[in-house]
Amino acid sequence: MLYILKMDAFHALAEPRRRRVVEILARRGKLSASQICREFDVTPQAISQHLRVLREANVLLMEKRAQRRLYTFNPQSTAQIQVWTDHLARLWRGRLDRLDRALEEEIA
Repeated sequence: MLYILKMDAFHALAEPRRRRVVEILARRGKLSASQICREFDVTPQAISQHLRVLREANVLLMEKRAQRRLYTFNPQSTAQIQVWTDHLARLWRGRLDRLDRALEEEIA
């Protein structure tokens, strides 16, 4: 049986070059693949693969203009990551609060 996995932002952003692509687009706005490629010392094919992964994960949006494809960062794509990190922060704060209470009880 063939399973088609939907790429998620966590997987897409696990690779350092992909994170850098996102940072470049977040800072500079819409860019073509060739403009993005100039920022790296890798082949255009490698950048194309990274762009594909980021697009499939909905981290990047792509707009076709004639023969050009322009890429932009999709800030909504990181909502899943934000929810997860907020959850971890709440868990950690809860642990620290319990530790504070335990220390106060031990001192008292």
